Amino acid sequence: MSARIFSPAKTAMQSGKAKTGQWVLEFDPAQPRKIDSLMGYTSSGDMKSQIRLTFDSKQDAIAYAEKYGIDFRVQEPKETKRRQISYSDNFRYDRKTPWTH
Repeated sequence: MSARIFSPAKTAMQSGKAKTGQWVLEFDPAQPRKIDSLMGYTSSGDMKSQIRLTFDSKQDAIAYAEKYGIDFRVQEPKETKRRQISYSDNFRYDRKTPWTH
């Protein structure tokens, strides 16, 4: 029984950073998923794949995994790089890329 501890990134539908400071512990699948031939949906007999535990900090998630003897790996979040640009930069005379219509 192994698990992954990570901090989820913001979704594409979010412009803010709400719910991105939490840490999540998810169990790795013990069985591969299979496609039902009659209905076509995907299923698995692994009940632990439905468990998703959230924690306020990475240390809390690690402490939980160590307390219950769960093998885990930690995935550090990627740092976001934001460029500060302004709308007026689109109309500068010394633009690096030409303005074409």
